[in-house]
Amino acid sequence: MKHILLFLSFLVLISCNDLAEVKTLQGNALGTTYSIKYFSDETIRPLEIDSILKVINSSMSTYVEDSDISKINSGDTTIVVDTHFKKVYKASQRIYKATNGYFDPSVGVLVNAYGFGPGGYSDIVTDEEFDSLHQLIGFDKIQLTADSKITFDSSISYIDFNAIAKGYTVDVFADFIQSKGVENFLVEIGGEVSVMGQNLNNQSPWKIGIEMPLEGGSRELEYGVNLYNQSLATSGNYRKFRIDSTTGQKYVHTINPKTGKSQKSDVLSASVIADSCTDADAFATAFMAMGFVESKKFLETNERLKVILIYSDQNGNQKTFISEDLQDSVEKF
Repeated sequence: MKHILLFLSFLVLISCNDLAEVKTLQGNALGTTYSIKYFSDETIRPLEIDSILKVINSSMSTYVEDSDISKINSGDTTIVVDTHFKKVYKASQRIYKATNGYFDPSVGVLVNAYGFGPGGYSDIVTDEEFDSLHQLIGFDKIQLTADSKITFDSSISYIDFNAIAKGYTVDVFADFIQSKGVENFLVEIGGEVSVMGQNLNNQSPWKIGIEMPLEGGSRELEYGVNLYNQSLATSGNYRKFRIDSTTGQKYVHTINPKTGKSQKSDVLSASVIADSCTDADAFATAFMAMGFVESKKFLETNERLKVILIYSDQNGNQKTFISEDLQDSVEKF
């Protein structure tokens, strides 16, 4: 599962000629960077963005020791969660059910054990302990009470919203920018994107680049896609992985909630276009865990999601699946 603080961007904004004045804000957010491009007489101040980030981090960042989620994960049952937390919890619950558990924020206990969480990796964790930890996961074991507190069914549990919180934060930024009366903008955090209106530089849709899944730090654009008042998020395992120094075994950061294992998927990169970046972010993670066959089957009955899935076939050849009604919006480089 990708993490809010270490996840690397899989999308690159494609530049265009300066034909209209665009305002730009850039900075650090959620362990990566953010970029906001907008056309308006209004001015969005960096301090306004920073204040939003501060509230979200204090609510849901597992990398902030005194955040609400960190206190809850430490066993504090007195925490009253805020509106951001409740919205992400409810979205997670909905997508957990829709994907039959392939998207599961309770998998964080295994994410930590595999060395992709705030505490790093410990060689002490055995296969038997991994199996025991797997028995503790299941987002249906986590409840939001009427008085806005979180309770767990099991004695040990852990919530990790890192696979959805970045997309959610993009949505919060977008809502804030719209509240300023801005009609044409792009918001990006670590590669997760939401756009409204047009890129007035050339009076055309906002175009986003999707990278070829290459290991070793190489970056090469594979596709460009036009977005129309939509959001896009990408998940992949080709950059974020860990090699066990003793065994040489490779562990990818996406954990399959069904097996509890860090296992390589035949989906190399999952790019999801949805109405909200919250949904795009979460479903991209789910498709990595599902694999290509299950993802394609899921999409047959969930047509509101559009995808570009780069996958490896049975012979190890790289292939691409693009949703049929998305194909006219996608350009191969």
